[in-house]
Amino acid sequence: MTGDSDNSGFEIRNTQPGDFGGIVELTHAVYPGSPAWSERQLASHLAMFPEGQFVAVRRDTGEIVGMAASLIVRWDDYELTDSWRDFTEGGMFTNHDPVHGRTLYGAEVMVHPDYRGRGIGKRLYQARQELAQRLGLLRIRAGARLRDYHRYADQFGPEQYVREVEAGRISDPTLTFQLRQGFHVLGVAGNYLRYDPESLGYAAVIEWVNPGVSR
Repeated sequence: MTGDSDNSGFEIRNTQPGDFGGIVELTHAVYPGSPAWSERQLASHLAMFPEGQFVAVRRDTGEIVGMAASLIVRWDDYELTDSWRDFTEGGMFTNHDPVHGRTLYGAEVMVHPDYRGRGIGKRLYQARQELAQRLGLLRIRAGARLRDYHRYADQFGPEQYVREVEAGRISDPTLTFQLRQGFHVLGVAGNYLRYDPESLGYAAVIEWVNPGVSR
């Protein structure tokens, strides 16, 4: 994917080496106080699977305002409750397996806080779905960080929190958005993320099924 034809002022295209500095800055804006993607990791992503890496770019300034990173995995090599580090080889994507894998694993989607609500996240998800369809993959799976769980942890366990979000009784900034993109929940993983005070380490394991491929 080299770009799209949307005229909203933002372009979705595949990541290039010249984008690495902007992605690092974006990470600091989205996850202040947490380690950013390193240029070594981002270079490994391109070496492993350039088609699976996307950025959202302001057309007028060239600023990186969003990104999505993914790899292909053979799902049977993992447990449903494995951590983000397990699924991404510590963020390096060296476990990318396009020969045996039929699952696109969503390792990251982020949008700069100043640009949320403009449809950028939706377009990044669409780019990923189009990729899965083009490659004939069965599905997309990911860990949906339970971003607001810390606000409800004294009321619900993580599984009940997810059920409340699925039922629409609670809105979670991450999971609610992903459910609207056609994903459904397979389960809940504990210790999915290290040092995440918002999710307390929990993530919902989510799936989007490619409608054009027979299972």
